[in-house]
Amino acid sequence: MGIKELNIDLTDEHRSIMDTVTKFGREVMRPVSIELDQMPTPEDVIAEDSVLWDAMRKYREIGLHIPSAEADVLGNTLISEIMGYWAPGLAISLGVSGMPFNPLLQLMSQDPEIQKLPELYANDLECKMIGCWGVTEPDHGSDWIMVTSESAGNPDMAANVRAKKDGDSYVLNGQKAAWVSNGTIATHSSLHVCLDPSRGMAGTGLAIVPLDLPGVSKGKPLNKIGQRDLNQGEIFFDNVRIPESMMVVQDPDAGSALLTNILTFANTSMATSFTGLGHAAFDEALAYAKERIQGGKPIIEHQNIKLKLFDMFTAVEASRSLARRVAVSNSVEPKLEYAVAAKVLATDTAFKVASEAIQVFGGNGLSKEYHIEQIFRDARASMIEDGVNETLALGAAERL
Repeated sequence: MGIKELNIDLTDEHRSIMDTVTKFGREVMRPVSIELDQMPTPEDVIAEDSVLWDAMRKYREIGLHIPSAEADVLGNTLISEIMGYWAPGLAISLGVSGMPFNPLLQLMSQDPEIQKLPELYANDLECKMIGCWGVTEPDHGSDWIMVTSESAGNPDMAANVRAKKDGDSYVLNGQKAAWVSNGTIATHSSLHVCLDPSRGMAGTGLAIVPLDLPGVSKGKPLNKIGQRDLNQGEIFFDNVRIPESMMVVQDPDAGSALLTNILTFANTSMATSFTGLGHAAFDEALAYAKERIQGGKPIIEHQNIKLKLFDMFTAVEASRSLARRVAVSNSVEPKLEYAVAAKVLATDTAFKVASEAIQVFGGNGLSKEYHIEQIFRDARASMIEDGVNETLALGAAERL
């Protein structure tokens, strides 16, 4: 990780966290990610004997799955950035795993079973509890950012997964799309559902749903060109009955506000993680340029390569600066438009820097022998996941 750390306010605790996560990334995340990426099928990635489970267990063994008392906002931002540097797809899987067990969600429920989930998850070092974020649907992906806009009230925009009140229960029907991260391995879902179809997308609530209930089924894991270490897949709900207490947000107005906050933090996390990947792409190009000989000297001594590397360096630093500032600011006052700006800049930058890095590598950049090839594919996926950049930008622009 060759770029100088510019934050002058890092504490000893920050540096200790960075050392721990960097060691985990170098020794566990990157090797596991490469192995998973090269597996023939996505079914192999999640097989019982897959190294995926070793990485998940080691992640929990060092306590990264629970909020750290030592990590302030900047500390958690550094964790996200460093994990993205080593393996962004795997980082997303590990991060999303805790979403249904977030203590803030449990405070919204009176159900003792729901309230004890955070502690059970914190103590689960065998990865028997794995969460997913059930938001994306066949008809609703990037457009969730419009949830608080005037157009969101169109009944034609109502969510696919419907929750109908039936006595002291809710009955769920519908489908979440193939892009649900951890979709085919999750045991629980933080599930956004339609409570009032007449209010369109704005008529949503949030449930915490165990995925072993009768009527829940899953599709096959998605086969992708990038982030192949990140399991994703469909989830289907066919007359799935849950107690009312599992619907932790039953007021659509509160549901829309909560979803906006979740989208804010999700986009911020994407920004920090893919700032890390852009940094990784730059480091790969810089190291290779010092080794590759053309014209009798290392290619870094050629002016066109020097200029290309400096442009890449500048772009990564701009992305890092915005991502960190937005992360710290949004911890005090969440603003979705800033989170989207950071996500769009960071993911665009990661892809452009990775593309330029391949140009530095020349033909070798197209070979799977070099890690930059995987970085390029992983970066490309980031411009679509958690919202297509153009759609996110249009939604955020309405908030300016």
